[in-house]
Amino acid sequence: MSTNTQATTGSSAIDWLKWLVVFGLAGGAIFANWYYQDQPLLYRVGALLVVAVLVFLVAIQTEKGRSTWSLIREARGEIRRVVWPTKAETGQTTMIVLVLIFVFAFILWVLDSGLSWLVKSVIG
Repeated sequence: MSTNTQATTGSSAIDWLKWLVVFGLAGGAIFANWYYQDQPLLYRVGALLVVAVLVFLVAIQTEKGRSTWSLIREARGEIRRVVWPTKAETGQTTMIVLVLIFVFAFILWVLDSGLSWLVKSVIG
């Protein structure tokens, strides 16, 4: 067995343990929120936020967590590069869409009326 394979196996075992901790913390937080439901809401929400930060910090240390975080950062960078339309362009596009909707609605109404007249004249 090569050193790289051993490192990958060890890393996956540690990642599995980290995910177990993540799900344990999340499950414990849900149970604690239910168990301490008589406590003030502010305390429970604060505790849930602290646990959520801990869950995030542990999850981000895993291989899947790092790749997900990298994907989120890249997506945010892509959103910044998008050229958003101006208000005038948005208004013009909206008007074109509305006009086309009315044109096609009129065409469908004419077809429906014509076919209805045709069926009435054949049936009687």
